[in-house]
Amino acid sequence: MSKAKQMLYTKEGLKELTDELSYLKNTKRKENLEAIAVAKSFGDLSENAEYDAARNEQAQIEAKIKELEEMIANAVVVDEDAIDAGVVSMGSHVKVIIESTGAEKEYSIVAPNQVAPMQGLISDQSPVGKALIGARAGDEVSFEVPSGAVRMKVVEVSRSKS
Repeated sequence: MSKAKQMLYTKEGLKELTDELSYLKNTKRKENLEAIAVAKSFGDLSENAEYDAARNEQAQIEAKIKELEEMIANAVVVDEDAIDAGVVSMGSHVKVIIESTGAEKEYSIVAPNQVAPMQGLISDQSPVGKALIGARAGDEVSFEVPSGAVRMKVVEVSRSKS
C-alpha cells in the first residue's frame, strides 16, 4: 500500500478539516439516515425518487468523510512561530507586482481546503503558490501558464492575520 502525500496545513486549516469531519459524522450523517427512513416509509423502493436521492446523498457524505479522514491522517501542521516571517511559506501574506501589467496583487498562502482565489487565498500547491514559496521581498519569481511565463516581483512578505 502506498503512503498518501503529506500536506501542510496551518492550525486554522487543520481545524477547518476536523470541524467539517465532525459535522458530517455527527450531524449530516444522522439527518441523512432520517431522510432514508422517511423515504422508505413511502413504500415501493423501486420507484421512490426520495429514497434514491437520500441514498445518493449518503454515498456522497461517506465519500467526503473518507476523503477528510485521509487528509487529516496525512496532515502536517506548520509551526508558524519557527518560520522566518520574511520568507514566503504556508500562512504568508504576499504583495507582488505582475511585471507584464504592473498590477499589484495580494495573496495569502493557505492549505488546499482553504483556497478561495477570488479572495486571494491560494494553495502552496498552485502554480503561483509554488513559485512564491521560499521567496523574499525583492525576489522575482515566475510560473508557467498556457500563454507563457508570468513574472512577478515580490514586494512584501508578512504573516497572514488569523
